[in-house]
Amino acid sequence: MDIRYLNHFLKVVATGSMSEAARQLGLSPAAVAQQMRALERELDVSLLVRQGRSVQPTAAGQRLVERGHTLVQDADALRDWVVTDEDEGELRLGTVNTALHGFLPDVLQAFTTLHPRVRIALRIGITPTLYSALVQSELDAALCLKLSFDLPKTVSWTPLRQEPLVVLARACDAQRDPLELLRNEPLVRYDRQLAGGSLAQHYLQAQGIRPHERIELNSIMAIALLVERGLGVGLVPDIGQGLAGEHLCKLAVPPVSCPDGELAPPRELGLLWRNQSQRGRWVSTLLRCAQDAALTQP
Repeated sequence: MDIRYLNHFLKVVATGSMSEAARQLGLSPAAVAQQMRALERELDVSLLVRQGRSVQPTAAGQRLVERGHTLVQDADALRDWVVTDEDEGELRLGTVNTALHGFLPDVLQAFTTLHPRVRIALRIGITPTLYSALVQSELDAALCLKLSFDLPKTVSWTPLRQEPLVVLARACDAQRDPLELLRNEPLVRYDRQLAGGSLAQHYLQAQGIRPHERIELNSIMAIALLVERGLGVGLVPDIGQGLAGEHLCKLAVPPVSCPDGELAPPRELGLLWRNQSQRGRWVSTLLRCAQDAALTQP
C-alpha cells in the first residue's frame, strides 16, 4: 500500500471533499480521485461514497480511518528510524502568521545553530488548520494559539508568551489616552474572523466603544504599516518586536472583566506537538529555543 495514498485518503475524509483535499495537498482533483480508485483496487473494497457534493467513508472506509492514522504515524517513525545520521532529516513545523513576524525568526536561528543539517519545512496557517494537520501526522509541531478544548493524550502543549491587546498609533500620539484614540480616531480593524480580531471586538464592546471603522484586514503587520501612514489606529495582540517602527508606538489598554468578575485573559501563544514522534528530540530543542526567545522578547 502506498502510504501517500492512505494519507491523502485521510485528508479526503477529514475535509469531506476531494476537491478541497486536492487544494490542501497541492494536487489536482483528478489526481486525488485516481489515487482513491487505486487504493480501492488494492484493497478490493469501496472506501468512499458520494452524498451530494461531499464524500463520506463507507463502513470499510471508516475502519481504514480508525487504523489509518496509526499506520501513517508508524511510517513516519520508520523513515526517521532508518536514517543513518540521527541529526539529519526534516522537521515539519506549522506556525501562525503573527509568530512568523514576531519571535519565530529568533527561534529558527537558535535551532539551526544547534541542528545545522536538519531541514525545516514551514507551513503557515490559522490555529485550527495547524491542529488538524498535526493530529493527521502532517506536522511534527505547531507554534499556535491556545485551543479552547481538551487535547487528546497524543498531543502536548506548552505556553510560551501572552500577547495582550495594544493600541497601535503614530509616534506623535504616544502621550494620548488609548481609549480616547479608539473612540475618536478611525480604526484599522483586525479581522474579526481571527482569534485576535475577535478578542479586539469583545474588548471594544466591553468598553462601550463604537469605533469609526476605516479598513478591516487579516494582517497585523499590514495594520502597523497603515497606522504609520496616518490611516487610523489599530487594536491588536502585541506580537513583540515585529511591531517596532520609528513612527509607530504601542499603547497598553486597561484590562476588562469577564461576566464572572475575572479579568479577560490575553491571547496566548505556545508550542503544540505530537508525543509519539521520532523527531521528538528536535521538537524538544525547538521548545527550549522558543522558551529562550520568549524570555528575551519585549
